[in-house]
Amino acid sequence: MAQRTVLAVLFDGLQSLDVTGPVEVFAGAELLRPGAYRIRTASLDGAPVRTTSGLTLVPDESLTTAPDPDILLVPGGTGSLRPDPRLVAWVREHGPRAGRLVSVCTGAAVLAGAGLLDGRRATTHWAYCERLAREHPAVEIDPDPVYVRDGHIATSAGVTAGIDLALALVEEDLGRDAALTIARHLVVFLRRPGNQAQFSAQLAAQTAHREPLRDVQRWITDHPDADLCVDTLAARARHFARAFRAETGMTPGRYVDRVRLEHARRLLEDTAGGIEEIARATGYGTPEAMRRAFVRTLGTPPAEYRRRFRPATTP
Repeated sequence: MAQRTVLAVLFDGLQSLDVTGPVEVFAGAELLRPGAYRIRTASLDGAPVRTTSGLTLVPDESLTTAPDPDILLVPGGTGSLRPDPRLVAWVREHGPRAGRLVSVCTGAAVLAGAGLLDGRRATTHWAYCERLAREHPAVEIDPDPVYVRDGHIATSAGVTAGIDLALALVEEDLGRDAALTIARHLVVFLRRPGNQAQFSAQLAAQTAHREPLRDVQRWITDHPDADLCVDTLAARARHFARAFRAETGMTPGRYVDRVRLEHARRLLEDTAGGIEEIARATGYGTPEAMRRAFVRTLGTPPAEYRRRFRPATTP
């Protein structure tokens, strides 16, 4: 197998985890399969850069002398929102030459500024999706997924989503078992499929202000297999449905759907329970109801999801 070169672009104002997260994934792959990846870092002038957290990163070389890589990684951070024009020009010239062009978080703004996302679907950190769409109307911004792949270009959401995307690339190169082994060593939640939402249900919905509604949110999370129709939940809080949506930004039904899906995903990944058993435990009732929910949200049925994302050996 030919060794693949990974080149991470460095600049002042980058977010350190946008670089170190994916780099740790590729470094883990290199340890697992020596000769798989060669990791390099480069800045415009080869000079050290200062990250948003105050860390200083010392690059291996200058971008002007760096060879075109197999994987070109552009991180995010405040420095990517108003990037150095020289950086944008370099990415515009060299991005199309890379085997795979990858951005993490607001690194998508650099790709968009270089014109490389025009006519493509992309994502970025949820807080900057509206801004990116406004400044680059030729780009189709999808604010929901963890990462999006469109041709040889892949864009990912905020921070840790870069790890998910790097794991997906390693799986593509070295196979599923290698990616899951690396994920376990990094103690991350295996790897999220690209079309999974950036937020869990508990994060996507705001925390309610009033204690009765917070109690309902906790009840849903702790009892996904219970009768969670609105009438039942309303018995726990007056004027429930309207108040729940006003305070959390999500309808009770949507919240229940997301909690149940996440609970089913964890059981498929972490246990050996059968599909019918998991459907009952998560409140779907029947395997067909759970299958419809998985296909609608994740684009894959439960059995295929388990095949792809459950480790070869599960404790």
